[in-house]
This record gives sequence, structure tokens and C-alpha cells, in this order.
Amino acid sequence: MINIIRVGRERLREAYEIVNKVDQGMNVPEWFVAEPYEEFDFWMNEERGILYLAVDEDENVGAMFFVILPGLHPDNLGYDLNMEEEQLKLCAMMDTAAVLPEFRGHHLQYEMMQHAEADLREMGYKYLLCTVHPENVFSRSNVMKQGYEKLLTKEKYGGFLRDIWMKQIIE
Repeated sequence: MINIIRVGRERLREAYEIVNKVDQGMNVPEWFVAEPYEEFDFWMNEERGILYLAVDEDENVGAMFFVILPGLHPDNLGYDLNMEEEQLKLCAMMDTAAVLPEFRGHHLQYEMMQHAEADLREMGYKYLLCTVHPENVFSRSNVMKQGYEKLLTKEKYGGFLRDIWMKQIIE
């Protein structure tokens, strides 16, 4: 059995090792842009990052999911969607999902996003935003299943084409 747990900054290095392994093993490198460790650490230090890990019964960590609460920071994807300031403050970015090959097939990206969504709803966030490479059928299918809507396609992250998806979780 695999459990999804929310953890603090003390487990960030462990999570980042998963990001690196997934990044190095990508068949289509354009589908996954690994942010530097310092980027994750910045958000955690600011208390605007939320980290989830998928852990099996032997305490092996097989997946990570990172949420950013950007507020009015320029990285907020809401700016790409021309959102108003009050809307921007209610945006959460479903930023990074990474699952090790030996943990795939358990719907962990979906499960981690569901855990995050429940927490974010409770925290009062209204808009969940994420980016997906237009050809990444796995991630695209995952966000569609969860009710996200594709709103825009544009270059992000140093020139990589991305679809920007949004889900409104509070009316």
C-alpha cells in the first residue's frame, strides 16, 4: 500500500532526488523541465510551497508532488491568463509531479493532486493552475480526468511550449 503524506522542508532533498532521477530518465526531455533545488527551497522557505511524498509500507519514497502558492509573485500562471489581483491571490500552482519508474501504474500523480486539492480547498484557494507539454498524453489525460480545462498554449520555462490548465475548486 502506498500512502500520500504532506511533509516539510526537511524532506525536500529526498524529494529533489526523485525529480533528478525522473528528469534523467525522460524519453522526451521537453516533457519535463526540472527546476533547480534552489527554486523549491525558495518557496518552502517563504512558506509558500507544499510538498507531498508517496511512501510505501517499507518507507520507500517513490513520488513527489510540489504545489506553489505564488500570490502576486511574477511566476503566477494567473498572469498569463490575465487574472485580476484578487484572483491571483487565490491561485495555487500544481507545479511539479515526479514518479519513479518502479512506482508507476499506481495513479500516484492523480492521487497526490487529489490530496493537494483537498488541502487547498480547505485553505481557501479557488484556482488550481498547471502546465503540461501539449504532447504529454499521460499528464494531459490526468488533468482532464480531474476536471482541469486547457485555457492557453504558450512558451514557458525558457522556450518550452506548454498548455496552461485551470480548475476552479470553489465557486
